[in-house]
Amino acid sequence: MELELRHLRIMCAIAELGSITKAANTLGMAQPALTAQLKRIERTLGGKLFLRDHTGTRPTALGLLVLDRAKMVLPAVSSLHDEAARLAQHAGTGEPVTLRLGSATGPMLGALLQRLGTTHPDIHVATHTSWSANKLADMTAEGTLDFAFVGVCGDAAPPPESGLRWRTLAHHPVFVLMSARDERAQQNEVELAALADERWCATPGDGCFGDCFASACARSGFTPRSLYETDVLTCIEMVESGHAVVLCQPLFHEIPGIVAVPIAGNPLSWRNLVGWSERGEMGPFAAEMIALSRAVYGELIDRRPAYSKYLELNPGYGVDYTDAGVG
Repeated sequence: MELELRHLRIMCAIAELGSITKAANTLGMAQPALTAQLKRIERTLGGKLFLRDHTGTRPTALGLLVLDRAKMVLPAVSSLHDEAARLAQHAGTGEPVTLRLGSATGPMLGALLQRLGTTHPDIHVATHTSWSANKLADMTAEGTLDFAFVGVCGDAAPPPESGLRWRTLAHHPVFVLMSARDERAQQNEVELAALADERWCATPGDGCFGDCFASACARSGFTPRSLYETDVLTCIEMVESGHAVVLCQPLFHEIPGIVAVPIAGNPLSWRNLVGWSERGEMGPFAAEMIALSRAVYGELIDRRPAYSKYLELNPGYGVDYTDAGVG
């Protein structure tokens, strides 16, 4: 006998209810039939899966191993069925599948669109950009967006909108953009205190980043002269002219005359997150979206030699390949 999905469901029911009798009632089976089925499963797997005593039925070490795998396999298969049904429904109507992405993390969006165009050419992708992570979370919760790509400062919580699931895609230090004419830009890193007399620029965002930046400056012994919140083009112009330095992600696209430099001691860090609603139509696509996004992030690192070198010296940063959720 080969192990089938229905066998895994039987095991999960017995483990959850703690009783073969209760599991039989829940599954709509006679207890002798379920007991016989369990014995066949145990013969297939080569050992006892459950022990029975006066307290009920509890899994053996082998049973725990199989249950652990079943808890991964069954949801994955269920998601596959849901996604296949959704795609078949769209195919039957002749309407293209639309994937709606919201983004506040510029460096990743373009590369992700290219990857989706290659892996899923039949899916139409619509995008919405905003500096507000909270707005993107709201739009995802209400069903206007399928996925929200946002950033948060350091260990800060994701946007508080309820009903969303979040996964960390990457955690990295914050760099500073400087004019290549600045001698300090030629160093491997720059001390935050060495920038005490500079004007600062950053793109806008909601969250605690401004406060965290001010705190980092205070720890380095100074109060920043200013922190202008403006658009990307203005930030670049300010750096090129030498009138300001700009806080940025290390994946910032390299531009002639501008250098992204690590800040000594990594006083500021940033996390890129993806959020979605499991109630949404594209919820079953979440696992693949996470995998694609992490792959894209790795490719971007390879295209940024300076950041690749930094990660070799500081392995604590980079893509977060764990599946731990946040928020």
